[in-house]
Amino acid sequence: MVNEQESVNYPKAMSFLAMVFWTGLFGGIFWGTVGFFAYYFNFTEIRPNVILEPWALGDWKNGWLGTVISIILLGAFSVVAAFIYFAGLKKFKGFWFGIGYGIVLFLLVFFILNPLFPGIKPFNDLNMDTIITSICLYILYGIFIGYSINYEYQINNVQEKEAST
Repeated sequence: MVNEQESVNYPKAMSFLAMVFWTGLFGGIFWGTVGFFAYYFNFTEIRPNVILEPWALGDWKNGWLGTVISIILLGAFSVVAAFIYFAGLKKFKGFWFGIGYGIVLFLLVFFILNPLFPGIKPFNDLNMDTIITSICLYILYGIFIGYSINYEYQINNVQEKEAST
């Protein structure tokens, strides 16, 4: 009786889809901010504001407001990327799939979507610091998204098995 009463007082756990949403949003904002600091400290030529170049007019997009809006927009795109990982790769254990996912996202942005962003030079024209920093950021992002989603998926499976017994 006491255990039942205590469990009623605890808040319910977040749903798995809500966790995927918040993981994607936080991952995009966090790693977008890290990318801004990499630009600020001259590790890369690419700033987060390149995401606004095709759609926004005016010089505001190059200032602090453009940077903040760009990082929030990266968070929104990251939510989509997190749900794509959730749909296709959530069952695979280990961080290697996250690394692969980060590399695939890097290749997608720098080779396929590159013409959409005039602020990103063609791949062959980028300096080595930019390439190495960018691929490392994408790999770390992929590990963050992949490991977070996979870990939660594995925990949910264990809890469901325990609840069914």
